[in-house]
Amino acid sequence: MKRNLGNIVFIVLVVLTITVWLVFPPENDGVENYARYHAGMTMGSVVIVLMSFSLFISTRPRWAEPYFGGLDKMYMTHRRTSTAAFLLMFVHLLTVPIHIFDLAIGNYLAMVSFLGIVAIVLPTLAPRIPFLNKLTGGTYEGWKRLHGFIGIFFILGYLHSITVNAPTTKIAINWNQIFVFLGIGSYIYTEVLGRFLGKHVPYTVEAVNHPNNSTTEVVMRAKGRSIRHAHAGQFLFVKFLGDKALNESHPFTISSAPHEDVLRVTIKACGDFTRHLFQNLKPGTHAVVDGAYGMFDYKSGGKQQIWVAGGIGITPFLSFLRDLKTELAFDVHFYYTVRHPEEAVFSEEIEAIAQKHPRLKAHIRHSSVHGSLTVEEIVKNAGGSVGSHHAYMCGPLPMVQAFEKKFIEAGLPTGNIHYEEFNFK
Repeated sequence: MKRNLGNIVFIVLVVLTITVWLVFPPENDGVENYARYHAGMTMGSVVIVLMSFSLFISTRPRWAEPYFGGLDKMYMTHRRTSTAAFLLMFVHLLTVPIHIFDLAIGNYLAMVSFLGIVAIVLPTLAPRIPFLNKLTGGTYEGWKRLHGFIGIFFILGYLHSITVNAPTTKIAINWNQIFVFLGIGSYIYTEVLGRFLGKHVPYTVEAVNHPNNSTTEVVMRAKGRSIRHAHAGQFLFVKFLGDKALNESHPFTISSAPHEDVLRVTIKACGDFTRHLFQNLKPGTHAVVDGAYGMFDYKSGGKQQIWVAGGIGITPFLSFLRDLKTELAFDVHFYYTVRHPEEAVFSEEIEAIAQKHPRLKAHIRHSSVHGSLTVEEIVKNAGGSVGSHHAYMCGPLPMVQAFEKKFIEAGLPTGNIHYEEFNFK
């Protein structure tokens, strides 16, 4: 229940917003097209509520994570509320009466706000359309920079709502102010105040290691205070200064244990940013870290567990293993699957840790040699039944989704399957 409380609160507030507009409707002094005005104003108010939710989530409030099930789940809510607001804007535009020759400033603000939001949201919904792709330069950082203007158009949308010629309703408008202030405050915090309030913590790259020919382990040490790394399995956002190509904030799972005095992230070279990092990142580089986030925590699961890591998805499990200062309190079957033997990073360390912990059964699998890992094999090793197990998975999303489906078919409850969604667009 707690993990869904944030979404429930959002839904309740949307319902309350509609209710306020129904109970306290606009004044009707013989206004032409009154019903359309009322419906359009109600939808416009809901758009403001939904957008304020999205802006609030963009601040990445760590305290709110437990009420959504983690930052990744919060961003799923962010996408839903943003998409709903985007679609509802079109309905609002088609519903309210439009007076083409009305030169009121509210009409101009409406068009600027609408077109601005469309220009920002469409590259997210359809990133592969060529002319939309040009707006972001085809990069994550370009998308972030474009997305950073959303708050400006949110403010313009609100100014439109109070300057356009429409029936008045003080109570409903005052209710709306709550969400306007939430949205504007969230936007200012994200774009300006966060950097001055300790959200971004300076680090120095202490070492750059290459465990194989496509992977980089970055070791970072805090210049002063360190980030709050509460438990193994969390992730952070980091950018590296001094190199334009690396001066982009990207999410990576922390592969070190919380008790270590350094932060380690293990990164596979599979995109422009990560390939450039593999080739060019040097010790001594200054870094800026934001985190730690996430609720991918095996300690909250049951006594019998299955861990599945695919490729670079090994990173949270490295943190799990390196955090084992005492005897493991769970029975764990850990599967680490890669295509070729040379792709298995830190395999010797994993095997050494497994030898120290009898309750940990490590299975390092090379699919080119042993064949692909299957849920049927996992179930067999678990004693023929996984109904009471908890499964923790990290790897390519198609692999995770395929395993999730097979696990459910094998009798594993959906609530016992844990993984994170690393798409923050």
